Amino acid sequence: MDIQDLNQWKNFLLIYKFALDEVNTKLKILNEEFLFIHNYNPIEHLKSRLKSPKSIVKKLQRKELEISLESASRHIHDIAGIRIICSFSTDIYKIVDILSQQSDVHVLEVKDYIRYPKPNGYRSLHLIIEIPVFLANQTKQVKVEVQIRTIAMDFWASLEHKIFYKFQREIPQELTDQLRESASLVNLLDKQMLAINEEIQQYKINDPAEAEEEQQTLTLALSSKFLS
Repeated sequence: MDIQDLNQWKNFLLIYKFALDEVNTKLKILNEEFLFIHNYNPIEHLKSRLKSPKSIVKKLQRKELEISLESASRHIHDIAGIRIICSFSTDIYKIVDILSQQSDVHVLEVKDYIRYPKPNGYRSLHLIIEIPVFLANQTKQVKVEVQIRTIAMDFWASLEHKIFYKFQREIPQELTDQLRESASLVNLLDKQMLAINEEIQQYKINDPAEAEEEQQTLTLALSSKFLS
């Protein structure tokens, strides 16, 4: 890739960076507003990333598509990606509802791998959204992939991703079976933690301060279980 091509890619990806900045800011504002109104934040943390030119070219080649900026813009919808990590599965659908109600967010595609997990056990909710990026002399509509999952789902997905590339996409059947079994355990844990959280909410009516403290303890416990 020569200098001219590299500069073209940099300019191309800058628009996607601006889109990530827009979505990150929007989510942080919505999370703080939710915390102020409901004394509860559905988003634990955010991760964002931009695909590199090399990664985009590889994906175009894999799809047997033309290698060009126009082709990438038209066919690759996850050039800009944001991952939203929540404590509970119900938070995932709250965030989808909140995003969908934003006047400048256009939801193009929804893939619900929580209600309908992948065969390997993967669970997450994926959105392709389109948002406006306002430049000095024009407005660009830019696609961003949004992945929303719980802490437990994220731990499992991170491990599966490492194994997937460790074995160059050909995971031994024994490990595949173990991953599928662990995905079921993760799903069970999510349900148990959600049930505990719902019980905590009943106490919140009588003692909001105590309920908030227990909520934080529950989140820390979940994090510690998967980081230990």
